[in-house]
Amino acid sequence: MTSAPTIPAARTATVRRVRPEDAGRMRALRLEMLADAPLAFLETVAEAAARPHADYAARIASVATGTHTAQFVADPGGRFVGHAGGTVMPDGPGLTVIYAVYITPTWRGSGLLGQLVDEVAAWSRACGRPELMLEVVVGNDRAYRAYQRLGFVDTGVRVPHPKIPTLRELQMRRPA
Repeated sequence: MTSAPTIPAARTATVRRVRPEDAGRMRALRLEMLADAPLAFLETVAEAAARPHADYAARIASVATGTHTAQFVADPGGRFVGHAGGTVMPDGPGLTVIYAVYITPTWRGSGLLGQLVDEVAAWSRACGRPELMLEVVVGNDRAYRAYQRLGFVDTGVRVPHPKIPTLRELQMRRPA
């Protein structure tokens, strides 16, 4: 007698805005993000690891409320498995810039990216900003296609990578 194939249990994660008590788990995710995708973020693992916990705690507390900057996480009840932030564009009052988007490798393709972007979009609309913008390193085709599936459109604008002068980033936009 053969046994029926096992079907993996559905994984779920709650996508929500960070809270001050999330600082330790957010620090762990930040270090993972930087190790896994060093070109996508503006600091190195070494820089982030050197920062004291109190700095993480202050940062998380500052983005847990308010309309200037917000961070959202995917929380399955243990380690965080995803993150996306949003911040106001200083010279574009109707625009939220999405930043620091990350999905841990084992959760990629699970729909979390769309859920995180949706949370940033809802926050952006609630703050009176009807448009989203993000930047993707030119050549990161997987991210580019994922953002296209979420309704982002390549604007044709190319900007230098803020840390690596040989790289360029492309801008994508969509309604919030």
